[in-house]
Parts: sequence; C-alpha cells; structure tokens
Amino acid sequence: MPAPKDILDTLHSLVDRDICIMHICGTHEAAIARSGIRSVLPERLKIVMGPGCPVCITPQGEIDAALDLARKDCVIATYGDLLRVPGTKGSLESSGGDVRVVQGVHKAAEIARREPEKEVVFISVGFETTAPTVAATILTKPPENFSILSCHRLVPPAMEWLLAQGEAQLHGFMLPGHVCTVMGYHEYERFPVPQVVAGFEPDDILLGLVMIAQQIREGAARIDNAYPRAVCREGNEKAQNLMYDVFEPADVEWRGFPVIPQSGLRLKPEFEQYDAQKKFGIEVRHVEKHSACICDKVLRGIARPSDCKLFGKACTPRNPVGPCMVSHEGACKIWHLYEARRG
Repeated sequence: MPAPKDILDTLHSLVDRDICIMHICGTHEAAIARSGIRSVLPERLKIVMGPGCPVCITPQGEIDAALDLARKDCVIATYGDLLRVPGTKGSLESSGGDVRVVQGVHKAAEIARREPEKEVVFISVGFETTAPTVAATILTKPPENFSILSCHRLVPPAMEWLLAQGEAQLHGFMLPGHVCTVMGYHEYERFPVPQVVAGFEPDDILLGLVMIAQQIREGAARIDNAYPRAVCREGNEKAQNLMYDVFEPADVEWRGFPVIPQSGLRLKPEFEQYDAQKKFGIEVRHVEKHSACICDKVLRGIARPSDCKLFGKACTPRNPVGPCMVSHEGACKIWHLYEARRG
C-alpha cells in the first residue's frame, strides 16, 4: 500500500469537482471521525453517513414490540447497544423487565437451557453480518422456551432505495466491509455507480476514496476491492447458505425510511416455533415521528448530526432522544465523541 501522504496527494489530484460519497457502515464512520479523515480531504469531496448502524435503523415499532415482550415477563436477551434506544414508552433499560445483555445469540440460548421455566427472547438485530450466527443457533434446535424477534436487515435493498430517491445526490458508495466479508460484493454489481469495498484503518479508507475518485474521473461504474485481505467477490458461501436455510427476505420498515421491499429477514415457516412475534401474538406497528430528532435524515445522508438542534444539548449519550446517539456505531454518538471536540 502506498504511504499515507502519497495516497492523499493522489486523492487531491483526482478531485476536481464536487463529489459526495456515502458509506454504509458505522465502523467506517467511527474510523473516519476518530482519525480526523475529513479534515485532510479535498474541499470538494464530502463523505456522508448512510444507514450503516443496525441499531439505529431498527424502527420504533420494533423497539415497542421488544418492550411488549418484556411486559409479558419474558427474559429479554439483547446487545448492550439496544438497551437505551427510546421506544414510545421508555426503553428496555427503563422497562423494569428482566433484560439481560449478552454477547451473542448463543448466550441467549444458554439462558433458555439453564432456566427452562422462563421464556427467553433474543432481540435479533443486525445486517447480514450477524444473521448467519443466529441461523446456526436455530439449526441446533434450541429449547422450546427460546425464540427471537427478528430485526435483521439487508443492505442492498436500502442502497437501491437511496439511489432511486436521489436525495443526497450521491456519486458513489463505500460498501460495508463487515457485510461484504460475509456476503461478498457480487450483489452490488447491479448498481450503476462507482463503488469500493474498504477496510477500517485510515489508510484503507483513504485508498478506497482514491479508487472511487479514479472511477469518477474515468466515468466508470464498477466495484473496486480495497480490502482483499478479508473480502472476495463471492464472500463466505457457507455463512450465506446458513442464513438462507433459516431466513427468507421480507418487506420491512427501516427507521427514517418507508417499508423497503425484501429488505428484512423473517424465519421460514419450518422455524416459526422460534418466532417471538407469532409465539406471543406481538404486533410491530408503524410509529409516527413526533420529536425534533433528525436521525431519519442522518441515516439517509441528507443531514449531519451537528445539524440537529438537539445535538449535544437535549440529546447526549447519557440522555439520548434518538437511536443515533445510543449505539457505538451511531453517527451522533460518534460525532459527540470525536467531531464535536474539534469544534
């Protein structure tokens, strides 16, 4: 890999027009903000955040469904990031229910085996990165008192929606490195825009930007792989097969987005005994937004966290109004930690 200064010099020489690149990965945003990458970019190159935080794009209706399950005396097992995401009436942290932080779905299944007298529900959040591990656990035939609330999302349909809307006037995408490790990047070849798969070190991100800028200069639209040490075109086919053995695509709502066709994952009929929604008769309802929070715009790449009048004032990591201030992959929390300090 070229030296960082060489990469930067090349990038500055390539950018001769206004360019807007969207990344779809909270870890990319954290790396960009933590290392101050935006401060060294060409003035005419802008990087915006997309719907790359799985906790952030979980709609309020699904948070409310998790709270309903807690009120039914279920043990709620979930990732720590989800605890303080506000629902219509409080959060899992404030619900008073038996809510336990776990490191993964296998730990939730262990709780169910250890406490057979209790119903254990795992709030199964994540993109294609985490869905295969959930599928693998389901295939082990966990106990009858175990179920999941599937909140999984698929990245390509969201990208298709963003391109169709044209809100952010995007010139290219930095694809999600973790998702592409599992899924490869062949699914993204249908999008007629410059794209690059990038890793998470500052040099990786800068190299990815150079590759996109080169495509734009050439008038090309392809996928360049700047992360070959972890990603190949086909991805991890065994993990993909596991995921689709257990799950099937479904039309679902994203926070900040309408219902996007075939953008979620639901359990196939033969695994419905593990579907908490059906098991407990829980309905996921659409919830209208009533606060001044602009997480929806941040997730669509048409606003920055600092554009929100609540940012760092009424909305902080300790007292979040919106989900983007909760998760370590949320743009608002990342900006509160890094960008705000730079003024």
